[in-house]
Amino acid sequence: MTSHRLPRVLAAVAASSALVFGLASPALAAERTTAEVAAGVAPASLEHYTDAPIDVTQLNPDWSWNPNPDWISQTADDPRVEQYVAYSPSMKVDIPVATIPATNEAGERLDKAPTIYLLNGAGGAEQDNDWIVLAETVDFYSGKGVNVVIPMAGAFSYYMDWANQSPTGNYYLSGPQMWETFVTQELPGPIEKELNANNDRGVIGFSMSATSSLLMAEHNPGFYDAVGSFSGCAATSTPISHLGQNLAAERGGVTFTDIAGPVGSDHARYNDALVQAEHLRGTEIYVSNATGLAGREDQQSFLHQTAVEEFGLDYAEALTVSALNTAILQGEGGVIEAFTNKCTHDLKAKLDSEGIPAHFEFRNQGTHSWPYWRADLEDSWFVTFAPAFGLA
Repeated sequence: MTSHRLPRVLAAVAASSALVFGLASPALAAERTTAEVAAGVAPASLEHYTDAPIDVTQLNPDWSWNPNPDWISQTADDPRVEQYVAYSPSMKVDIPVATIPATNEAGERLDKAPTIYLLNGAGGAEQDNDWIVLAETVDFYSGKGVNVVIPMAGAFSYYMDWANQSPTGNYYLSGPQMWETFVTQELPGPIEKELNANNDRGVIGFSMSATSSLLMAEHNPGFYDAVGSFSGCAATSTPISHLGQNLAAERGGVTFTDIAGPVGSDHARYNDALVQAEHLRGTEIYVSNATGLAGREDQQSFLHQTAVEEFGLDYAEALTVSALNTAILQGEGGVIEAFTNKCTHDLKAKLDSEGIPAHFEFRNQGTHSWPYWRADLEDSWFVTFAPAFGLA
């Protein structure tokens, strides 16, 4: 595993608070086009962020404490990243979107390249806890010959079309919540046209959105060549899984019943990635999970050394900071990862019973935190996504 800087480890505080190779089967190879999946749904309209700066309070009038998320300033002068505002017809709001256009190793733009959609976790860009800020995603994907698209809103949304379209109490979002419609039907056509992409695509989620990425592939068979799901819980409609998902939803001021519907309901079962797992057949799959037992990046000695050497904290201050983060990572982060580990073994059992091959990356150590998801981003590319796109 590559070394990881302290920001990712510290970010695990927020992240943890949210929540085998098989024989290859013939892939569907993204046979369905964006127009076919959109099925008459009005497309998103795109503008460059610099031409139409977004007012985040329009996502929720009561949300104004982070009007300038870090990813915007971090990428403003980075020629490898383009910032967009995408208007969602179904939700009637503007959604910020970051893209990393495909380039070759020389940094030259490529046409007709595949596209990966990356979904943020529970706190998302609203809490500066996203793929751009914390995972060195731009550095990794640059030169890989793939477009990357990251919706930079949707905290605690599970990226689902909600059962309750008039939620109250949500700290970040108000009005209709149609996130799956946005990501799978409204956004792909315009953004892939803007990027001059081909018809190959994949989707990746972690923690909260690890459920979402599976569901998007299941609800749209033949649309994605590959799917990645890191440290998530596929099941949502049983009492125990619903309770676990609810812990994340409540941090956003809503309940998981608002999102997926009551336990056992048709809406809940439709949005249960374990129940719908048979629809993953023909899609290349990468799923990962650790045990919750502390790994190297979760040890106080590692956190303390990094705080001193990379961030210049004095010995005593670094001792206090590292002790606090160690307790959170090994406590809360360990418990959450142990819960998702059980979910991931259930998913493996279901896929095995259906005869659906998948790569499962089970780690003996690791908590619910960024160092492991960063490693999964790299591993999933070389193991699953690059081969699925014919780039291996």
